[in-house]
Amino acid sequence: MSNSRAQLLLSERLNEAIASLDSIPVARVTGRLVKVNGLMMQAVGCRFRLEQRCLVETAEGSMIEAQVVGFDHNVAYLMPIRRLGGLFAGAKVVPLDGDSTVHIGHQWLGRVVNGLGEVLDDGPALKGGERVSLEARQINPLKRRPVDTPLDVGVRTINGLLTIGKGQRIGLMAGSGVGKSVLLGMLTKNTQADVIVVGLIGERGREVREFIERNLTPQARQKAIIIAAPADESPLMRLRATLLCHRVAEYFRDQGNDVLLLMDSLTRYAMAQREIALALGEPPATRGYPPSVFGILPQLLERAGNSENPDGSLTAIYTVLAEGDDQLDPVVDSARAILDGHVVLSRQLAEQGHYPAIDINASISRCMTACTHPSHAMVASQFRHFYANYLQVKELLPLGGYQPGQDPELDQAVAMYPGLKAYLQQSADETISYNDSLTELAHLFQDNGTGAV
Repeated sequence: MSNSRAQLLLSERLNEAIASLDSIPVARVTGRLVKVNGLMMQAVGCRFRLEQRCLVETAEGSMIEAQVVGFDHNVAYLMPIRRLGGLFAGAKVVPLDGDSTVHIGHQWLGRVVNGLGEVLDDGPALKGGERVSLEARQINPLKRRPVDTPLDVGVRTINGLLTIGKGQRIGLMAGSGVGKSVLLGMLTKNTQADVIVVGLIGERGREVREFIERNLTPQARQKAIIIAAPADESPLMRLRATLLCHRVAEYFRDQGNDVLLLMDSLTRYAMAQREIALALGEPPATRGYPPSVFGILPQLLERAGNSENPDGSLTAIYTVLAEGDDQLDPVVDSARAILDGHVVLSRQLAEQGHYPAIDINASISRCMTACTHPSHAMVASQFRHFYANYLQVKELLPLGGYQPGQDPELDQAVAMYPGLKAYLQQSADETISYNDSLTELAHLFQDNGTGAV
């Protein structure tokens, strides 16, 4: 064999050997599962990082995705993203590199996904798009664009008396069965936005389909993204779905779109965090909620709002469950302090058939004066004044305890009450534009000769 042929053969074998290196498995450090207590798993034998994703081996040979939520000396505490099943002592725990990421793009519009970005509808799998991290990008507070433009939500009471601005964050606060979901559906159908992101977190599973079929018109469905994590999902999945809602909304806001984020509910998010914190041994502080719950709420809510981008906005509306209709519930009280306003729904009004059951005197929009004309704000203030005056004498009217003619302001409030009440009521399938809301409000005072226009 000639030297040239030998060299050629040697070169070919060397190239084949180099190419085969990619197929040789690389040694990887893994941990071992040593204990499972409820939803909490304990693993040892590896350096785990807080919030690191891991894969846990099952008896069937499949892998369950979990996340590190705490540690104690050399023991790491993991919680599964999906429900547990098939675990065994000594199971292999494989740590994953990198942060939690997801591919987001315009192909998400009109789709229903879970907290992992996996499709729940009958459409094709979501592929392509931009790879983004679920971690929040902190915005310099001095560079945030101010809230100065009114947002038309199609609900007369909110448009006229509790005007919401583009980039504002507001809460719908009420007990169970008072109409939060119905009002949320009205806002979904009627609000003028380029993209609508709806998070159904910790609610009943049947409500996911009902919300889509009842509250989304074909036009709204095309620009809506539904992210669902029902009550039977793990607490970590509910947390991840909440973070995904905000990350998707942030992505489209940074693309220059006017985004409406609707989340039902913020309380279920707090409850999921409570489950994790209590399982880790954190002591309960306020009505069973550990201190960490009230630490993560502002971190989440500050992600919404406007950014430094001159185009695009992110308006967020959260439902907050007031257990037992208690407006001093710790989650309600904390959300009220962080958000830019709140709409309180009254059980008493709901029982009277008054819908939407908005307690106008207990509600406020902190950005209303910044995004409305001074004359509009003045009329809205006088509406509240007359409505509050009527409530002072409401219980005396059937008993004959109120005598007209003694106080002109009270007389005016009693005379105006039918018009005030009619203005506050609206059927679920009715849409009242922002301009029509202002026109009806102005006519209400003109017709009664108050001169407050």
